[in-house]
Order: sequence, then structure tokens, then C-alpha cells
Amino acid sequence: MAASSQTLAERYSRQTLFQGIGPGGQEKLLRAHVAVVGVGATGAAAASLLARAGVGTLTLIDRDFVEESNLQRQVLFDEADARDALPKAEAARRKIAGFNSEIDVRAQVADLVPGNVHELLRGAELVLDATDNFETRYLLNDYAVEQGKPWIYAAAVGSYAVTMNIVPGETACLACIFPEAPGGAVETCDTAGILNTAVNLAGSLEVTEALKWLVGAREKMRRTLISCDVWANEWSEIATGTPRADCAVCGVRDFVHLRGEGRPHITLCGRNSVQIHERSRVVDFAEMEARLAPHGLVKRNAMLLRFERGEITMTLFGDGRAMVQGTSDVAVARTFYARFVGS
Repeated sequence: MAASSQTLAERYSRQTLFQGIGPGGQEKLLRAHVAVVGVGATGAAAASLLARAGVGTLTLIDRDFVEESNLQRQVLFDEADARDALPKAEAARRKIAGFNSEIDVRAQVADLVPGNVHELLRGAELVLDATDNFETRYLLNDYAVEQGKPWIYAAAVGSYAVTMNIVPGETACLACIFPEAPGGAVETCDTAGILNTAVNLAGSLEVTEALKWLVGAREKMRRTLISCDVWANEWSEIATGTPRADCAVCGVRDFVHLRGEGRPHITLCGRNSVQIHERSRVVDFAEMEARLAPHGLVKRNAMLLRFERGEITMTLFGDGRAMVQGTSDVAVARTFYARFVGS
């Protein structure tokens, strides 16, 4: 790192005074590499805390862009980011560079899928979940168990926060506790709202467990799934210290999600929107702007293009992935995408 040892010692002096970390633990943090999957509310909080703690390398993965409604709870973004529709991973990287330029932050504007999970998470010794869907969490769980790599599950919605440590071979994995994704209607931030305090609690709990792992204080790590409702003042824990012998993932090692079996090419994404990720192709934004300009309002930056026509807005990313907002009808979204991008 470019900074002198004296400068680094001063930056992290209050943290190294804490007996659980100390100078030796700080050195381990500076050498560590952590991936954060999802840089929305929980992920932004977690990334900020990890960066301020001096974790030397951060890989930030997110498929989405900043919107004004994010600013109530997503701590790494500002009004300019929302106005420019900056991808969240890149916006987070820029903000972190403003308060800790000595660490390596790698922004990945991508949807984590079976085809890229090994590439995007390569080198990270620990993975933090900050996603908004169980499909990606089950993929992370498969990957972590296959690789023997720890990860931490976290979620927040309404006034509720939950987190759980998964250490393959030692603790229960996600599939041990939730063999199947929750059925029926599942509350989201768009339907139940979200308190920024619940988000920051989830991020704080998750990052505290991450620091324990990274400095070697693994005996201090929690072996429960902890959930709390900060509004109702309700806390509960479920023991997760023992893997389930008949678990399809960590027991049988059947990695269905890693193989991508049954994975949809088009998914609902909340905010009255549909994500289309059935293509993987390089998009020439300048050429696409010229093509779309006669049909609606087009804005672009180096990482994405936004096309507004009537009540529908389509955001096109560099790999051909698209977010179609203004409808939850998959058929309408597919038709719009096919008409203006191609099928």
C-alpha cells in the first residue's frame, strides 16, 4: 500500500486498541479480500464498514443502478448518483475511494449467475450476502459449500433484520435451515417498506462476524440464525451449529443452483420491473443510442443506457442484460426488449 506505516497506524489506531483485533489483527484485515454480493441497502452499509475497518481488497457485485428512492437507506450514494443512474457497484467504489483510497475496491456491474460466479468471487476468502432474492442466495450457498469457503447470509425488510454465518463443514448451510425458498408472497422493501435502522443493524451484525473470521477469532463467531424486529423489540435465535446429514447441498453435495437447473431467464425484480438476462453480448451504447433516439428519450454513461418510451423505462447494461421498469408483466417486458433490442 502507498500509505506509510505511521499513517496506517493512525488511521486504524482506535480499532487496534480494541483487544479483539490489535495490531496483528489489523495486519490480517489489510491483507484480506472480501466479496459483497449486492450493493443496495445492506450491501452499502457492509461495504462502508469493511472499507473503514481497513479490509484491503473488496469486490463489490451489483446488477442495479442508483435511484432516488435508494437514498433513504443506501449510505454510499447521493443525489448526483441517482440523477446519473450510476451503477451501484461503481458509485460505491467512488465513494469509498473518497474516505479510504488505500484499499483496492473492485466494482463488478453484473448479475451473479452460475456462469460467472466462480470468476466474480475468485480470490475472495469470505463472501457477504446483501442480495434481495433467495435464488442468488442458494447459488452462493452452493458455491461456498463446493469451494469450502465461508459466507454470511443477511437480509432486512420492514423493521426486521436477520443474519447467519455459514462455515462449510462446521455449521449448517442455508439449505439445512431452508431446504426450499419461502413459498407464496414474500414481503419486499417495495411492499413492506424498510427502516434504514434495520438495514444498518443487519450490515453491522454481518460485518462484525466477518471481522471475527478475518482476524482469526473464529471461536467467537455466532452459531445461530439471529433475527430481530427493531420496531417491535423482538429477538429470536435458531441454532445452526450442526450441519444436517441429509442436506441436499452440504450432505449430498448436489449443487442444483450452481448448475443453473431451472433458473429463469426472466425474473421479477420489484419496483414494478422485470429483469431480462437471457443474453450475454457486448452492447455498443453509441450505436444503440442512435437506434433508439427516434423512438424515445435516451440517456447513457459508460456503463449503461436508459431508454424511456411512454410508461416504460428500459435500462440496458453492457452485457445485454436489461431492466424493464413500468410493468410486472413478463410478456410485456419481453416484447418491449425484443422490439427495441432484439430477441
